[in-house]
Amino acid sequence: MKNILIDLDDTLLDFKAGETYALKATFAHIGIPATEYNLNVFRKLNADGWKKLERGEITRAELLSSRFGWTFDALGVSGDSALTDESYRNALAEQVFFVDGALELLEILSKDYALYLATNGTASVQEQRLARAGISRYFREIFISQKVGHNKPDARFFEHCLSVMGSRAIDTVMIGDSLSSDVRGANNASIPVVWFNPSREPLPDGVSVRAIAHTLAEIPDILKTL
Repeated sequence: MKNILIDLDDTLLDFKAGETYALKATFAHIGIPATEYNLNVFRKLNADGWKKLERGEITRAELLSSRFGWTFDALGVSGDSALTDESYRNALAEQVFFVDGALELLEILSKDYALYLATNGTASVQEQRLARAGISRYFREIFISQKVGHNKPDARFFEHCLSVMGSRAIDTVMIGDSLSSDVRGANNASIPVVWFNPSREPLPDGVSVRAIAHTLAEIPDILKTL
């Protein structure tokens, strides 16, 4: 393996921590109590929306303009969904929390492999988070689904990456935490996968991984065995 595609959210950057911070700030701004129940309503509806986007059932624009509307309806309150989403994305772009061992992993891997970032998400948000995190220098290319024009797990996202990289699937490995986007997407493009699985979830039927890492610190040694 010479080339590594690596996911951003909940692989290198702790998206859940950033999301919580941004969501609390957004709720406070519009006068909705930031209770754990209210936060979880948004989290579930937002996660469901991203799954629909990954399956091609809705567009990114529909997701971003609607997810707070779905939340308002579920909570029985009123508000401007699109404006609230803009406020949320602005707050989210300012949040950078690293997954334990992320910086150390990038430093180690960058010495022996060509690293490429492969992330779903809104380009403006991801680019600002990367700038604040200061990790863009580790990557030869940064692939953001909104710019690529296809979302993980669509094989076309990964085919675009391989084309730009000038690499074959067999010479590449995907590292990521998401079964639905990272693992299934890499499977769709015949790219070997190292599944980052810190919560130690069971591997479901229908997906294939070459190895499982429970911590980022395990990954360098795992890659040597592939």
